[in-house]
Amino acid sequence: MNSPDVLRGSVERITYYNEETDYCVLRLRPDQLQLGSEMLVTVVGNMPEPQPGESVRLEGQWTNHPRHGRQFRADTITQIRPASAEAIRRYLGSGLVKGVGPVTARRIVDFFGLETLDVLDRTPQRLREVPGVGKHRTSLISTAWVEQQQIKEVMLFLQGHGVSSALAVKIYKTYGDQAISIVSKDPYRLAQDIFGIGFRTADKIAQDLGLPPDAPGRIGAGVQYVLNNATDDGNVFLPRDALVEGATEMLSVESGVVEEAVTRLAGRGDLNIEAVPEGLEQIEAVYLPPMYYSEKGAAVRLKTMIDTPASRLDALQRTDWDRLLGDISAGGPVHLTGQQREAIRLALTHKISILTGGPGTGKTTTLRAVIEVLVRKRCRFLLASPTGRAAKRLSEATGQPARTIHRMLGYSPSQRGFTHNEENPLDADLVVIDEVSMLDLTLFYNLLKALRPDTHLLLVGDVDQLPSVGAGDVLRDLIRSGICPVTRLDVIFRQADTSQIISNAHRINQGETPDTSNRGNDFFLFPEEDPTAAAELLVNIVQERIPHRFGYDPMRDIQVLAPMYRGPVGVSALNESLQATLNPPQQRIVERRLAGRLFRKGDKVIQMRNNYEKDVFNGDIGWVHSFDLTNQIMTVNMDDRLVQYDWAEADELTHAYCISVHRSQGSEYPCVVVPILTQHYMMLQRNLLYTAVTRAKELVVLVGTRKAIAIAVRNDKVARRWSALDWRLKA
Repeated sequence: MNSPDVLRGSVERITYYNEETDYCVLRLRPDQLQLGSEMLVTVVGNMPEPQPGESVRLEGQWTNHPRHGRQFRADTITQIRPASAEAIRRYLGSGLVKGVGPVTARRIVDFFGLETLDVLDRTPQRLREVPGVGKHRTSLISTAWVEQQQIKEVMLFLQGHGVSSALAVKIYKTYGDQAISIVSKDPYRLAQDIFGIGFRTADKIAQDLGLPPDAPGRIGAGVQYVLNNATDDGNVFLPRDALVEGATEMLSVESGVVEEAVTRLAGRGDLNIEAVPEGLEQIEAVYLPPMYYSEKGAAVRLKTMIDTPASRLDALQRTDWDRLLGDISAGGPVHLTGQQREAIRLALTHKISILTGGPGTGKTTTLRAVIEVLVRKRCRFLLASPTGRAAKRLSEATGQPARTIHRMLGYSPSQRGFTHNEENPLDADLVVIDEVSMLDLTLFYNLLKALRPDTHLLLVGDVDQLPSVGAGDVLRDLIRSGICPVTRLDVIFRQADTSQIISNAHRINQGETPDTSNRGNDFFLFPEEDPTAAAELLVNIVQERIPHRFGYDPMRDIQVLAPMYRGPVGVSALNESLQATLNPPQQRIVERRLAGRLFRKGDKVIQMRNNYEKDVFNGDIGWVHSFDLTNQIMTVNMDDRLVQYDWAEADELTHAYCISVHRSQGSEYPCVVVPILTQHYMMLQRNLLYTAVTRAKELVVLVGTRKAIAIAVRNDKVARRWSALDWRLKA
């Protein structure tokens, strides 16, 4: 067997990296002694993502690619210390060491030469000798260098376990000097403590460390992982049989071992188990504690509100509604229907009420009338929505201030909770929550905790849209429970009837094929069966055709919504194509590869999780504003507010040129472009297509086939979510 070829050098840039497979394509500047320092070499292989500026030793083979020419296929990659002054300068100036930019790196290396790294290791205070490096920067660099060396130790320890450099940094920042000790003793803590590390990564480390497959710690972590995954899919609990079956299959162990783990975890309070009805039978529902207490707590608080006789709107019980609403209707541009008048009366005379209906049916008009009554009667009210975009729309539609629910409740980093709660409730006679289809169970429970029993709650939303991204099915559960009055508006108003978007949305919702004749001016289908060709056509439509014909800005006004993440017309591939087309690399445009993604100044990005400290939440969209390579910070413009992300926090963001239909809930865009092909058959559902179409204010463009549209329209089965809120409310 031939011995492997060896290649040393510094990483110039990462051309491509796949998070799922660890397949990487990079450009390497070899050491001078090997190939000449000016020559860049393409390296390919499966490896934890290296960082630009790192010096590495690669083992593998030289190959000739028929299209890309000579390249080095690496089997192993090892970090090494830079050997030349130029390599040291590139390493220090690459942004890997906080506090050191390209200019400072050159000054330090020009002063210390090949001794630079030894000085940093042993006598970092000598940096003050370098012209232009003062006391403060010396301290900053010294601290960052020590931290960087400790991170390297963690990375060396994790090398071969598939943990990227970015995740190694997060592990160190979470556990500090105890990182290696903690990971060695209980690698499964990684999956619980660190965003971006799942059970499978932790399990690989544990297996490599020699932990037996049936170790109690592994089985317990596996059970919680399956339950967490179910929660991420929208379930509040899992039936015990389904949980055991899923964990048994994933862990490749006997089911009895998993059964014992479930019982053990429940015994120590890590799981909650309760019998709930399923049809004519009872099932054992297994909950994670936060879900269990949210569901039980929400049911108790809703019942308490309904059962409490006192009402802050008690004076409205004696109102002459015909006269009052007649005045409001006569004084406004829109005549209120009998259905709308009843919805207004119910909202103001019942503690909890629901207003639902599709686009163009007058939900906003009804809500404006509710507010008008409250203003006339000098009552206090609050308006909120689950997301920032939805809150902005609510404010624009009503002419009244509206906030996100998170901001209305007021998160306190020091308390790690909301400032408005049972002890400090909101001061309002009525609270209106819009876009309730997006509302997950945990946030709903926190909202209810902040309401006085005598406050009224009006929930507004479209029950036919997709359920929330988070766990629970709040709107449907409340309607099914029958505990409060529900008004379903179903009359399409004349001014909405001329919109093909609205008429087609209602056709889809009623199981009828939408009009795709392209004879209107706001709803179009571009037929294409081949997924790759459809992706190319979609990019051309976004970049050229829509802006040319309608004048929309492809970055600000057009939003691509895809049913799935994978495939040529999935979210991931379309984001890459749209980024390359709409925001291509340019010599003076700064970019940085972070958390497996290439971020470039001007990129459209979306927040992937709630971050209360930064006051940004899952679904918030922004634009990359700038990079500070010296201090390792990426700044993003979110709603005209600049938010800073440390390199290690970049995994909270992903590109938003294309987002999933689920993530678009509560948002509205001037123009929506949706790929819909039979390749998406797993996700083709009526409520998904309906949700996608109703996100558009002015223009919908579908790219795909009428067959895929027909599949979606026919499939009205709403994916089952395991939730027992409706039962608890009925009980």
